[in-house]
Amino acid sequence: MIMSEDDILAPRKSRSGGRSRASSSATEARGPIIDQEGREIRPESLEQGFREFRFEFGQAGPFGNLTREQRIARLEAVARLLDVAFILPGTNIRYGIDGLIGLIPVVGDIITTAISLWLVREARALGAPWYITARMLGNVALDGVVGLVPFAGDAFDVMFRANMRNVRLLRRWLEKQPRM
Repeated sequence: MIMSEDDILAPRKSRSGGRSRASSSATEARGPIIDQEGREIRPESLEQGFREFRFEFGQAGPFGNLTREQRIARLEAVARLLDVAFILPGTNIRYGIDGLIGLIPVVGDIITTAISLWLVREARALGAPWYITARMLGNVALDGVVGLVPFAGDAFDVMFRANMRNVRLLRRWLEKQPRM
């Protein structure tokens, strides 16, 4: 079905004679406007629009305001995406984008190793001691070096799951720490 420009610019009226629900204006909205955190937004603040919209990089930037648990959850999500996000159809073998990107010779392994090193950096920022960080770096180094070998290295990437190991190491260390 091809729509004319008139249909796109001026929507048709519904069969009941009134305007369709999709074309109702903002003044006819039902109920309060809620933001992502579940707080109500006052209509006066919406009138300002994006005039006050700006990015603040540094500690108060988009990643600086996360709690410790949110940072750990983010690390776990990235590790799952890298190592176990997908299942090979017909089998029970899990793999992630680390195994897929690793199929690109050299460049893919450099990219996934860089992402893995970011995970180690985040663990260090969460307060992981040097011996945990050293083990994590060892896992990343082994994954990166063996991953450079064509095909066999990619199979190793899928089976070794360095990022999941690193998050598990960090989680075990954090569970032993007293709560503050």
